[in-house]
Amino acid sequence: MIKKYTSGKPIETEAVVKEYKAKPIEELPLKNHTEGEHFIIEMELQKEDIVYGLGEAPRGINKRGWVYESFCSDDPFHTETKSSLYGAHNFIIIASEKPYGIFIDFPSKIRWDIGYSKESEVQITITNQNFDIYVIEGSTPAEIVKEFRGAIGESYIPPYWAFGYQQSRWSYPDKNAVDKVIEGYKEAEIPLECVYLDIDYMDSYKDFTVDEAKFPDFKEYVAEKKAEGIHLIPIIDAGVKKAEGYEIYEEGKEKGYFCKKSDGSEFEGGVWPGICGFPDFMRKEVREWFGSKYKLLTEAGIDGFWNDMNEPAIFYSTEGLEKALEKAVSLKGENLDLSKFFGLKDTFLGLSNSPEDYASIYHTINGEQVCHNLVHNIYGANMTKSAGEYFEKEYGKEKILMFSRASYIGAHRTSGIWFGDNHSWWSHILLNLKMLPSANMCGFLYCGADLGGFNENASRDLVLRFLALGVFTPLMRNHSALGTREQECYNFENTKDFKDIIEVRYRLIPYLYETFKKASKNNEMMFRPLSFDYPHDKIARECETQLMLGEECMICPVYEQNVNGRTVYLPEDMTYVKLSGKEITTKKMKKGINYIEVALNEVPLFIKSDKQIPIYAPAMRTTQIDTTTKEMIG
Repeated sequence: MIKKYTSGKPIETEAVVKEYKAKPIEELPLKNHTEGEHFIIEMELQKEDIVYGLGEAPRGINKRGWVYESFCSDDPFHTETKSSLYGAHNFIIIASEKPYGIFIDFPSKIRWDIGYSKESEVQITITNQNFDIYVIEGSTPAEIVKEFRGAIGESYIPPYWAFGYQQSRWSYPDKNAVDKVIEGYKEAEIPLECVYLDIDYMDSYKDFTVDEAKFPDFKEYVAEKKAEGIHLIPIIDAGVKKAEGYEIYEEGKEKGYFCKKSDGSEFEGGVWPGICGFPDFMRKEVREWFGSKYKLLTEAGIDGFWNDMNEPAIFYSTEGLEKALEKAVSLKGENLDLSKFFGLKDTFLGLSNSPEDYASIYHTINGEQVCHNLVHNIYGANMTKSAGEYFEKEYGKEKILMFSRASYIGAHRTSGIWFGDNHSWWSHILLNLKMLPSANMCGFLYCGADLGGFNENASRDLVLRFLALGVFTPLMRNHSALGTREQECYNFENTKDFKDIIEVRYRLIPYLYETFKKASKNNEMMFRPLSFDYPHDKIARECETQLMLGEECMICPVYEQNVNGRTVYLPEDMTYVKLSGKEITTKKMKKGINYIEVALNEVPLFIKSDKQIPIYAPAMRTTQIDTTTKEMIG
């Protein structure tokens, strides 16, 4: 059961697709009060209560003990100290004796103090009093998720081939670099489905352009790669380069499609191309316009995209940069003491994603000027929805791959997400694992992290262990940053270990795809905490290093360096399955704590004692998977 309560005049986010009769906020059955413009909700927590949710957020599956913020943030350092990442997913479940869920449909900042200030209290601070709040009742957390997911609509389903293995890097700047990647995988006999084109494929970093010197005869090249079974996936950024003769910028400026400042002039901020205009995605006509521009690449044969920098990320505004440079000039020749030096340093560090800049941006909503701060969390979501809605209209469902960095609930109907610029840290294997059920709760089923880690240098064993988890995530993409070690699988010694891991993925793709589609159609989670299935098992309730997958399986990645296996908790008797290339070994194991050995080229999996899953022969491409012949394991 879902009840809706409305305060003031909320901005429409289109997160909820079902109609609910709104009750006045005065009838909200949760303790609340106001402090100035803020609306504050307080809820008691019992000692054993678990708090789930918040989608893409730092820390654990159980969100108790920290303060989180709903504020889409371009932050590449995903440490425990952070309060927000790229998505704003305002849904939590209080798993108490009588569990309930809360969704706050509000596109601005929310502060979630979940047992941090007071161990026995959740305090939610909504930063103005125009919002909708939905209270969801159910007998179990799983029932609450199902109710909520039914309210927000079915999750996006990508093309079948999007479950294949994908290789990315910032950057493969030209066709020779792309061909080298494809040839490297071919020589190592490692399956590959997609190669990504980061910002360097563009002409001067201009959206919807291709540098013809780097990719001559681009349409023919895309067709050539498709004939080899390889999909090329280009990036699209939110900022549109300000440049004379650049048709998209000039058209957007002429039609007044870019965000404004309070005086009506165009807001200008610097990103990869330099000064950019930022499309006002709050306006339907702007979304339709921007979405239609993807046709410039789909007509060349492109059938997948990743949207980036859409929080929006802003390196600097023209005004902010001018002030910083003036300050630097004013200090020239001075003997900079502690305060002056760090003041100057902080001035330049503060240029990126500045609160002052965000506050200076204005959108047009229903003919009125609205400050960006009030709609910040739906900016990137509306960018991606503009593309997703265009693709569905032009090509139909399940034809185009689309996923985004920034997101808000509702965008899950037209795209997936990836978890942003993580690091080549062992702890980020677990962070990836812990985000999966939370993202699923909020509708984002097609998701995954940069396998091997995006930032810094990855070790061989880290990449293998990361990939062994990525075998199960719908998005299985290896991605790394400029200046870091090249972490394509063929660049390490003994490539057979990588071949063994990725072949397991292809053997499981039909099962994973059907499990994914079922979760979408039935408004369920593909990945669940163990506590969802074993609510009265104390060890299962506290377990955050294992997940349930579908109705049949439990996954348990190895996440530590220099170990030959790990301890795993079985909440019931299960079959331990080790998968490696064409090899399958099984062992019946009893409920309880067990140690399992897992070699670097093996993928561990547990199957419930009364269940089986299908597995198929390895293949180099999804189109080559023989689904007529399968083996049942379990």
